[in-house]
Amino acid sequence: MAHTLDVEFARSQFPSLKSGYLFADNAGGSQVTQASIDLISDYLANTNVQLGADYSVSVASTQRVLSAAEETRKLFGAASTDEIIFGPSSTANMENLARGLEPDIKEGDEFIVTGEHEANGGPWKKLAARRGGVLKYWHSSPTNPNNPYSLSLKVEEVLPLITSKTRLVAFTAGSNILGSIVPVQEFTKAIRADAAAKGVKKLEVSIDCVGYAPHRRMDVKAWDIDFAVFSYYKVYAPHASALYVRAPALADSVTSIAHHFLPAQHAYKLQPGGPGYEIVYSTTSVIPYLLSLTPASDLGATFDAIEAHETKLATALLKYLTAPEQYARGIRVVGVEEPSTDRLPTVSFVVAGDRPMRSKDVVKVFDERGGMGIRWGHFYAYTLICQLPPPARDDDGVVRVSLVHYNTLEEVDKIIGVFKEIFA
Repeated sequence: MAHTLDVEFARSQFPSLKSGYLFADNAGGSQVTQASIDLISDYLANTNVQLGADYSVSVASTQRVLSAAEETRKLFGAASTDEIIFGPSSTANMENLARGLEPDIKEGDEFIVTGEHEANGGPWKKLAARRGGVLKYWHSSPTNPNNPYSLSLKVEEVLPLITSKTRLVAFTAGSNILGSIVPVQEFTKAIRADAAAKGVKKLEVSIDCVGYAPHRRMDVKAWDIDFAVFSYYKVYAPHASALYVRAPALADSVTSIAHHFLPAQHAYKLQPGGPGYEIVYSTTSVIPYLLSLTPASDLGATFDAIEAHETKLATALLKYLTAPEQYARGIRVVGVEEPSTDRLPTVSFVVAGDRPMRSKDVVKVFDERGGMGIRWGHFYAYTLICQLPPPARDDDGVVRVSLVHYNTLEEVDKIIGVFKEIFA
């Protein structure tokens, strides 16, 4: 049974939304639920001590962190909390992963990366440079011959890059620029099959889920991947990140860095029946919040409802941006043009043609008007932005409207109303 998302209930959980401000830069960071705010405050007020000690407050603090690892395991769809690592940001997590993987990399090993967010690109580029590896780019390509900006990753374009020396393939599950949802399981299956046919001895796959996790359910086991990362501050919680490292990779590929590269359970062993504290609450409220969004109290039902609502938001915005009159004005959607359930409500565009506009000038109108926030730039997908034809520039980038499930169709209409004035 399909459930409808109760958007008003969802909005009521975010104190910042009560101001009436229109938040449309959610791919840069979502708003935070009141439950998360309360947990942060309570943690800092009552259990803000070093983890892993035997005294009672430290035991309580440690248990809170470990209970968050279980919630994170569920969000990833991982097999064990032993595969979960926390860090300050996804970029930092991936850099630590690359450092931990470094001793297992040999000269001549090949790394295939995309032009997406540097969190899942930059660390591999630097690792290849440090170890004498070979870097290859899996570039996105247009899906519409009439729109050179309609880029998307195609699995048939990565397979020729694979050789017997391929060591790692890194790509995104959901693009923070193109808005595309990549079929990770399908792509990984094809990549592994091709690698096996070419005699690859050890291949690991790294997935950036930062732009995906707020919108769709992750399933690292079904995807058959080795590494994945997402940011809690994109999923209605504080600025922290979670990293998934599959157990075989943790045992056979990754070694210790300055601080032992170990999941929380190994770093902070708890003694059974410790001094008077039990796990009674978590340091993250993401799963309870998500479960509250439908009567089913089921993550699958929640993400189905989120998908349905967000598709409506993306459809309304894309319908305006791709209309004949906007096309004649020079507006070109960057990424997937057609609305569907395989399309995130993260929508980027440029204004080309006879009357081009700089992206920053489009956004400036919103900034001057006030009451709503959209954004321009390269959004740390510098390689991808530099791939775009003019008028996109590395110092200007694209206009991006990024929505999530607590946004409404009325808010989309308000954004479109401003666009109509700008492009008149």
